[in-house]
Amino acid sequence: MKIKTYLLILIVYSACMNAQKWETPIIDGFGEVKYFDKANIQPNPSLKYKLLFDIKDQTEKNGVNKGLWVIARTLNMLSLGKVPIDNIKIVASIHGDASFLALKDKVYKNKFGKINSNLELIDKLIANGVEIYVCSQATASRNINQNSINTKIKRAYSGLSVLANYQLRDYIFMPY
Repeated sequence: MKIKTYLLILIVYSACMNAQKWETPIIDGFGEVKYFDKANIQPNPSLKYKLLFDIKDQTEKNGVNKGLWVIARTLNMLSLGKVPIDNIKIVASIHGDASFLALKDKVYKNKFGKINSNLELIDKLIANGVEIYVCSQATASRNINQNSINTKIKRAYSGLSVLANYQLRDYIFMPY
């Protein structure tokens, strides 16, 4: 009986040691991914990834906007797939109810009574080349003063113009 128990423990321990772990190689702490070297489809390091994300609601994942989290996951996934950062161009169009995530922390705190948990992730995304735009139509319709918007986020005439212009520049629309 003891031998079977030890064998079972050894098998479980071995499986745990070989299990894939969650990683965040580019955007530390956000967008966790696991690498699977045996997967049939892998990121291609020789391709140019021009990706466009439409962030329009306040859905959250792990305490931040889900759209921003998915962008972090995309960067982490491409990195684990050995795609050079120079081959990755990502643009995000923020509009609709998501517009509030573009607020400076003090303004966000005054409106919602808590800190803007998206700011750290926004900083990390921008530091890694992600272009983030907020829709001026959406902010105007929500009475968001332009001075209340995080200065690192670019202003667009409209979220729709960002989506159209970048798709016409051969960016791939990424639903999530």
